[in-house]
Amino acid sequence: MTGSGTALPGPGDWTPEEDHEGFFGPDSVTWRIHADPSYSVGGLRALMLQALHPVAMDGVARNSAAFRDQPWQRLIRTGQYVETLTFGTRTEARRAVARVRGLHSRFGGVESDSGRAYRVDDPDLLLWVHNCEVESLLSTARRGGLGLTDADADRYVTEQVAAAVLVGVPEDAVPRTVAGLDAWFADVRPSLAATAAARDAVRRLLLPPMPAWVQLLTPARPAWGGLAGLGFALLPPWARQLFSMPGLGLTDAAATGALRAFRQGLLALPTRLRHSPIVRTGIERTASAVPVSA
Repeated sequence: MTGSGTALPGPGDWTPEEDHEGFFGPDSVTWRIHADPSYSVGGLRALMLQALHPVAMDGVARNSAAFRDQPWQRLIRTGQYVETLTFGTRTEARRAVARVRGLHSRFGGVESDSGRAYRVDDPDLLLWVHNCEVESLLSTARRGGLGLTDADADRYVTEQVAAAVLVGVPEDAVPRTVAGLDAWFADVRPSLAATAAARDAVRRLLLPPMPAWVQLLTPARPAWGGLAGLGFALLPPWARQLFSMPGLGLTDAAATGALRAFRQGLLALPTRLRHSPIVRTGIERTASAVPVSA
């Protein structure tokens, strides 16, 4: 597949009321998961999982100098994009998607091992990134203790079809259930590998470059290392095996326990401290609708 597969909708495609509520709305499972404290850990896990696609990883390594030098900033930008898509108005979300599409359309390359020529906005690469994000955010939220039934989980996967279509994935290619998502990963796993670029990307996420004064005078290094290490430990066993790293010393049970402790610690903070400005603005804008539950 080559090139972005779907047209971006415009303001004429929705009513003012739909614009106000956004693409998901406060009664969605998407809001529950993306406003949960587990979101940051799930985002890190998603980046590490995404690195295992040789062509997608080649696109990042070849076209994103910022990721090599300041990988945490890529995580922040990606998190802000997903939050805007989730909690922003449809107009705000469309503007964010248009920026991302514009960037994607400019980049491409040839992956050396396979010889595949690609564009960053090839639909199969966009689908890989999307499915890694959905699977990571969902599985991390469930392991962290967010009360989600199997029906809720399927609903989340279905809701997220809208996000995939917005960024350019053909709708009929996107899984709509957890079982469909699991089957998709089973199909794609034989093509995955921990390339040199992938291993370097994970090392930079675990130990990102920091100014000496930050390392010496602040707790940034151990705090970030603990968070990133937890994200890695939450990867599925087959992904950790591809990286030849069993889990940074954490068993699956210990990783789940650490995630739950992290989540409970953040839930004890006031909402204004644990929600980003984007999330708070969305909740305040739709205050008359069904509230987000913890």
